[in-house]
Amino acid sequence: MKTTKKFQLSESEIPQRWYNIVADMPNRPKPLLNPQTREPLQPHEMEGLFAKDLVEQEFSAERWIDIPEEVINLYKIYRPTPLVRATALEKALDTPAKIFFKNESVSPVGSHKLNTALAQAYYNNKQGIKKLTTETGAGQWGSAMSIACQYFGIDLVVFMVKRSFEQKPYRKIVINSYGGQVHPSPTNLTEYGRKVLAQDPDCGGSLGMAISEAVEMAVTTPNTRYTLGSVLNHVLLHQTIIGLEAEKQMAMAGEYPDKVIACFGGGSNFSGISFPFLRHRLTDGTPTEFIAAEPAACPKLTHGKLEYDFGDTAGMTPLIPMYTLGHDFQPEQIHAAGLRYHGGGQLVSQLKADGYINSCAIEQEETFKAGLLFAKTEGIIPAPESTHAIAATIREALKAKENGKSEVILFNLSGHGLLDMGAYENYL
Repeated sequence: MKTTKKFQLSESEIPQRWYNIVADMPNRPKPLLNPQTREPLQPHEMEGLFAKDLVEQEFSAERWIDIPEEVINLYKIYRPTPLVRATALEKALDTPAKIFFKNESVSPVGSHKLNTALAQAYYNNKQGIKKLTTETGAGQWGSAMSIACQYFGIDLVVFMVKRSFEQKPYRKIVINSYGGQVHPSPTNLTEYGRKVLAQDPDCGGSLGMAISEAVEMAVTTPNTRYTLGSVLNHVLLHQTIIGLEAEKQMAMAGEYPDKVIACFGGGSNFSGISFPFLRHRLTDGTPTEFIAAEPAACPKLTHGKLEYDFGDTAGMTPLIPMYTLGHDFQPEQIHAAGLRYHGGGQLVSQLKADGYINSCAIEQEETFKAGLLFAKTEGIIPAPESTHAIAATIREALKAKENGKSEVILFNLSGHGLLDMGAYENYL
C-alpha cells in the first residue's frame, strides 16, 4: 500500500491567530530587568527600541492574538508550508518510527524567519517607523527582514557576524538584492564596534556583538527601531504559525507526535513547531517529548546556567532570565552560524527548568553526516542549523529501532542549505 508523503493545507486553512504559551504556563518566567536600574522592565521602557504593538505582545498573557489581515495576505505567498513524511529516511534507518518534517525551507528566503519578519515590519510600518536595524548570524534573518521591509517601504541596516559575512558571501548578496544594507560586524559604524576593533582588529564577531551594534544604531538614530529574529516572546509568538499548521496536518495524516524536535539557537523555530503541541501537554497532560537540538559548541540549554543575563555583548539590552553561557561567550566559528547565540530566552528557559523541554548537544561532524543522509534520501539539502534537528531525529529513530517501538517523530526543517555550499564542501 502506498504511503502518503505530503500533507498540504489550503490557503483558507492558514491559522488566523498566533498562540501565546504564557497563558498556559504553570510558572511564568521572571520579568525582564532594566539594564540600568535592575528593576522589572516596564512596557513603555521598551518602546524606544521596538514598535509599540510588539511591546504589547511581549508583555501579553492573552492566549490567542489575532494575525493582521495584511500579514495573512503576505503569508499566503508561501504558506501553508507542507508537512512531509520522510519515508525514504525511515527506510534508510530501518526504523519502525514514523518521521514527519514541517518544511519551512519553501519560503521565499528559504527559512522560517519570514514568519516574524513580516509581522515585525507590519507593526513598525503601522507606527510610521521609517528605518529598522537588526543583526544576523548566518544571514537567514537578515534576508527575511530585508524583503519584509521592502513590502512596507522601510529602510533596513543589517549587522552580520563578520565570520559569517566572509564564509557566506551569497547571503549578503541576497540581502542587498532585497534592498537591505549589510555590514560585517564588528564595524566602525558604532561606538561599540569601534571599541571592539580597537582591542581586536581581527575579531570575527558574534551574534551578541551584532545585536549591540544594531541596538546602538537604533537608539541613536531618529525614527528608527530595532528588530530581533529570535529569543523574545513576541518573536516566538509569531512563529507558532508553524506548529498550528502542523497540528492540522498531523491530523490529516492520522497521527500525533510522540516527540517534537527542532534545532535551537535563540528559540524561534523550536518554539514555533513545539509550543502549539506543548499546550496540550500543559492543559491535558499529553505525554509528548520536546527536544531542542543545540550545537556542542554553544550548548546554553544543555550546559548553561539559569540566571539573569544580557541579550547582547555590550550589556545594552534588558536582562533576561534564561539559560546562558554568559553574554561575553565567544563560541567556536561553526558553520551553523544561526545557532551561535549565548542565551536561550525566558519562555524556553522557564519551560526547560520546569521539565517540559529536553535538550541535547551535537557535534558539528554528526550534524553534517545527518544532513547528507537527509539530502540523499529526501532530496533536500538542509541548512547547517537544521541538520542539528535531523541528527537528533536520527538518534531518536535509532533508539526506537533498538527498543522496537513505533514512535511518531516530528521535526522542523527550518531552512535549506543551498547558500551554505562552502560548509558542505569543507565537510566533504
